[in-house]
Amino acid sequence: MSNLADQIARFRNMAQEDPDNDLAHFRLGQFLMDDAQYEEAAKSFRRTLEITPEFSKVYQLLGECLIKLDQKAEAVETLTKGWSIADDRGDRMPRDAMAKLLEQLGAPIPKKQTPVADESGPGTGFRCQRPGCMEGKRAVQLAAPPVPDAIGERIQREICSACWTLWWKDLSVKVINELRLDLSSEGGQYEYDRNMREFFGFEPEPPK
Repeated sequence: MSNLADQIARFRNMAQEDPDNDLAHFRLGQFLMDDAQYEEAAKSFRRTLEITPEFSKVYQLLGECLIKLDQKAEAVETLTKGWSIADDRGDRMPRDAMAKLLEQLGAPIPKKQTPVADESGPGTGFRCQRPGCMEGKRAVQLAAPPVPDAIGERIQREICSACWTLWWKDLSVKVINELRLDLSSEGGQYEYDRNMREFFGFEPEPPK
């Protein structure tokens, strides 16, 4: 079994074992895209959005799948909605990517929304940057970096305590168990870090 087929099988199993695991459906969709299985990938991304409708990156990838499937009308609808969600959340990278896709499709790009006055919410000035975070105005910043390195410092700056707790106590355990990761190995740690970055919406780690 190829590495790509193995990853598809593993994340498909994760998604079947836990149908509400948005990370599993998201990663499955990504690997299916890599394998040019655009119809199946679109199904995974749609399920991800059912679970986490604010996950802006997923709208971009779903739109790309729909373009590959020559479903232009649905692609425009998906990308337009995703652009607005990404703009509202401040998710610049997926927003700009969706704007380019809409332009290529000859569709109008939505106008930038005017920020509301109470955007940060009472009692907290922190805004979580994870695509799909459901905390909104309730988001609370971590008191300290959760791990003593550069990525830990970034998590404290950009990720709320609820999203970190979700990763640390739930999803990271599932990733380790389902992918049978050996964190003492370089390959196991790399795969763990890649999944963590995907969950938090961080860009992929550059090749060394």
